[in-house]
Amino acid sequence: MGVSPPYLHGDTEQGVTVTVDAADDAAVSLLTVRGPWDAQLRWTVSTTLRRCFTEHPDGLIVDLSGLHDPHSESASTWITARRYAAGLRPPVHLALCVPPDLPLADRMQSSGAGRYLPVYAKVGQARVALAARIPGDERLSATLRPDPDAPSVARNLVSDACLAWGLARLLHPCRLVMSELVTNAMEHAGTDIRVVVGRRGGGVHLSVADGDPRLPRLVRPNRPRQDLPLDERGRGLRTVQATAARWGALPAEAGKIVWATVRLSGPR
Repeated sequence: MGVSPPYLHGDTEQGVTVTVDAADDAAVSLLTVRGPWDAQLRWTVSTTLRRCFTEHPDGLIVDLSGLHDPHSESASTWITARRYAAGLRPPVHLALCVPPDLPLADRMQSSGAGRYLPVYAKVGQARVALAARIPGDERLSATLRPDPDAPSVARNLVSDACLAWGLARLLHPCRLVMSELVTNAMEHAGTDIRVVVGRRGGGVHLSVADGDPRLPRLVRPNRPRQDLPLDERGRGLRTVQATAARWGALPAEAGKIVWATVRLSGPR
């Protein structure tokens, strides 16, 4: 029987959905909140925000178009989220999507929050604005065909990134994790694969996007093949779990993204 990985996202909570848009090599998560703002929805949103920040995307858009909050009681939640996002290294760029005719839009602007927490009328506007704010000098990416050379090409991309960023101590574990993620995408999706290597302070964030919407599950390990080198055989997501500090998966517009963060402190 499979076991769901940590930080795995789907439409799991009533009133809240999370998807990720990996366009332009930047992972921008979209959190959509719907329904009346009450204690239950506040708890669900707070929990989901923590999960989103754990994944450490480049940006996070919170779509509040479907939120019913006539007294703007949710304002403190978004302000707190912004402070947390700004304190991450590197910071997560956070933006709200609130139609201008809703009371919450006026509340966010009148409280001064709009000066440091951007508020946009539409999700498309927020995506364009965030894309302009996300730096590209600490991110390498490539689109790979699902052929036998894909894991090797992805590992070389990881090596280039780690050496360029002075993170040689992370080179081997990052290569190992990336190899497993790409191998899994090849075996289970069979589509083109988009790999992104990003710097996260003293760590490295790896993501692999494919065209299969099915989210991964941990399975019982098979007996390893002794005829393949250690760095080249796929050993499943258990290797990722044992090596990465955190890992998980999110649905994307055209499939899914499986991600992992590797740090010097080792797995947690």
